[in-house]
Amino acid sequence: MQPVLQQLDQMTGEQFLAIYEALSDRGFGPLDANVATALKFRPHAIRKLPLVQRAKKAKSLILSSSDAETAYELFGSFLVKHHKELITDFLDATGVPHEEGMIEDLHAAVPDGEKLDSALSALDEKFERDHVTIYLSMCSQQWPESESVCEAWKARAN
Repeated sequence: MQPVLQQLDQMTGEQFLAIYEALSDRGFGPLDANVATALKFRPHAIRKLPLVQRAKKAKSLILSSSDAETAYELFGSFLVKHHKELITDFLDATGVPHEEGMIEDLHAAVPDGEKLDSALSALDEKFERDHVTIYLSMCSQQWPESESVCEAWKARAN
């Protein structure tokens, strides 16, 4: 299973609901169209269901379809919208060139493994550990060739 899917699978309902709520717009969750289709609801009628039920179904849909791309996009959207500094601090601390958190060439710029432990310690002091771990799962997905990144995520994920 890909890192972001493993991370999603390990999340509690409350943790996922917090992300889902944070990305909601005018009463619609980020995946409510998918949830409506799966439940055979009309798109606007989905709002009749409590957000907690919609979030639970959205998580289930991502996991049952092994949709790592959607999980990655959901996590990325949440972090960029609400914790962009976590991303930029990580990239700066590990020597990855970026423009406001956006990396031009993922394969040319890999986090420096020797700087990883100190970067994660600093991030854990500044941000919620769960959010740092979510980002680390994304990094494991982005840079599967980086043993240090993958091992750091695996250590935190268990």
